[in-house]
Amino acid sequence: MTRDRVDLAVLVLAYAALLTTHVALTIGLARRPPRWRALVAFFAFPLAPWWGWQAKMRVRAAVWVAGAVLYGVMLAVASGT
Repeated sequence: MTRDRVDLAVLVLAYAALLTTHVALTIGLARRPPRWRALVAFFAFPLAPWWGWQAKMRVRAAVWVAGAVLYGVMLAVASGT
C-alpha cells in the first residue's frame, strides 16, 4: 500500500467514526430530556459532544472529539498543507 492509500483509508475511517458517533450522540440526546437538544445538536455539530458529555455520554463524546481531530489532521495531510 502506498502512503496515499493509507492516508485515504485513515481519512475515510475517521469520517465514518465521526459520523457514526454523531448519530449515536443525537439518538442518545433524543432519549433524554430536554429532547429539543437532539435536533439542535444534529445540525449544530459541536453541540453534540458538549451536551453528550453533560448527559453522561462521556465515551461517545470522547470518540466524537477524537474522530473530529483525526479527521481534521488527516484532511490537512491529504491536502498537502
